[in-house]
Amino acid sequence: MIGKIIIYAGFSGITVFIGGVLARVFNHYAPESPIKEEFTHTLVAFGGGIILSALVLVLIPNGMEVLSLWELVISFIAGAIVFYFIDKTLAKKKGKTATLLAMLMDFIPESIALGAVFASDSSTAILLAVFIGLQNLPESFNAYRDLALSGFKPKKILIIFFFLSFFGIIGALTGHFLLQDSPKITAHLMIFASGGILYLLFQDIIPESKLKNSFITSLGATLGFVIGMIGDKLIG
Repeated sequence: MIGKIIIYAGFSGITVFIGGVLARVFNHYAPESPIKEEFTHTLVAFGGGIILSALVLVLIPNGMEVLSLWELVISFIAGAIVFYFIDKTLAKKKGKTATLLAMLMDFIPESIALGAVFASDSSTAILLAVFIGLQNLPESFNAYRDLALSGFKPKKILIIFFFLSFFGIIGALTGHFLLQDSPKITAHLMIFASGGILYLLFQDIIPESKLKNSFITSLGATLGFVIGMIGDKLIG
């Protein structure tokens, strides 16, 4: 059981590093052009669509099944407020880390849920791991771009992403050993993350995906959400 959790959680996390490597290659070798710019903005929208699908199809529904109305509202608003202050602080430092924060905010609680679910339904857990992995790929690609624009060196970004890729295993093992019998704590974590993700989507990620005189970028968000629906349908 533990071996399976490590393998599938490892897959869900390694795509963080793979997405960073792909972004490094793309930024270094693809020549600057309007097509490159349009592709980049479309991918930002695609990642936003996947994040939104995780919010609507996974995190919030699972939390709503367990929490009462007031618990739901308090955790959701708390998440939004906390990440409002984090985002505001980072903005003062002229940092562009919203995509990275959003990625971690759905990656970590979903990984914890993955570990908690493995004990009772391994087939659902495996599909969830695949879904998380597909989710992380475009999100880390976009997060690499944001960090590069913030002044981080490519090597430093890839080192950060390499270590972040192990968060999936850490989260899944935490969920398996500590939270499989504590659904309420897991639900609070998911709803708290949802509030923060929704704030980041409207404050940073969606505006960043918009490109003047281009209409195709929004299709990226639609495609991203479709990926989420496919994953949710397979899990369901």
